[in-house]
Amino acid sequence: MASDISIPVPLELGPFSRLGTVQFIGTERPWLNLYGNRVRPVAPFGSISSKPFIDPALIHRCLPDELLFEVFARMSPYMLGRAACVCRKWRYTIRNPNLWRNACLRIWQSSGAEANYRIVQALYDGSWRKMWIQRPRIRNDGLYVSRNTYIRTGVAEWKVTNPVHVVCYYRYLRFYPNGKFLYKISSQKVKMAAKLMNRASKADCVFKGDYILTEDQVETALLYPGLRYTLLRMQLGLRGTAVGANNRLDLLKLVTTGVNESEVNDHGDYMLGIVEGWEENETHDPDVPAISHSRGLTPFVFVPFEEAETSVLNLAVDKMDYFVTG
Repeated sequence: MASDISIPVPLELGPFSRLGTVQFIGTERPWLNLYGNRVRPVAPFGSISSKPFIDPALIHRCLPDELLFEVFARMSPYMLGRAACVCRKWRYTIRNPNLWRNACLRIWQSSGAEANYRIVQALYDGSWRKMWIQRPRIRNDGLYVSRNTYIRTGVAEWKVTNPVHVVCYYRYLRFYPNGKFLYKISSQKVKMAAKLMNRASKADCVFKGDYILTEDQVETALLYPGLRYTLLRMQLGLRGTAVGANNRLDLLKLVTTGVNESEVNDHGDYMLGIVEGWEENETHDPDVPAISHSRGLTPFVFVPFEEAETSVLNLAVDKMDYFVTG
């Protein structure tokens, strides 16, 4: 659409004064009429407004706010983050501090409730959600996987050159909030190992140990049973590819050392109590020397249980000979 707009020309323009008026062609822009009109947002959860509000979403009209909160209370924090992207009302509901307080007290239960309350007030302005995002934590909803490869020379008869094989094996870690963890080293793919990492089993080569998280450093210790007790100690660095992800563990040190039977009997199942105060290359069994390993130290990548079947770490060596963790 177009309309004629007449603009008068001042007489001071001299020779142009004979024009009198100048005709211009202008285009009407109807969308400009929308400026200044405010769209009323969806009323947040728990709003005290007295104005009646009819939610256009059918699920919100059928499901009371109390039941919606109960549904969110049974979801994991990472599912809550996804649900917060659905709509504005869900985002306001998920900001409820009770949801994040329960998640924080569950994941840092080894610190105690009283210590967690002091930390959230002193460092995170009383926000449990902020504490969940910014405080380093070990994730419990999946496995930390380290994929390692090395080259082994094969033997072939009646040939001048020998074949070369690329061997792939994995280290698996599963952590629990109570300070225990499971460890497995195997050539099995992630989708197979995820089914076995539920309990310690000597038949499945799954061993149980203890860990402690200090800031972003993780100390672990587990005992290999056998004729001679061998203690495996790992020092890990926790980091994330995004804020709050905590999806990488850098294997800083890997040490195997000997321990005598009396120390195992004195400390029971708490392996960290055995190595407390030990030096890096200290051993208490002369038949099992302390060895600091320098190979197979690829960083651990976190794989959620729901992604164990589809993870790229399941690819064979001929399709992915080396994996860059990032």
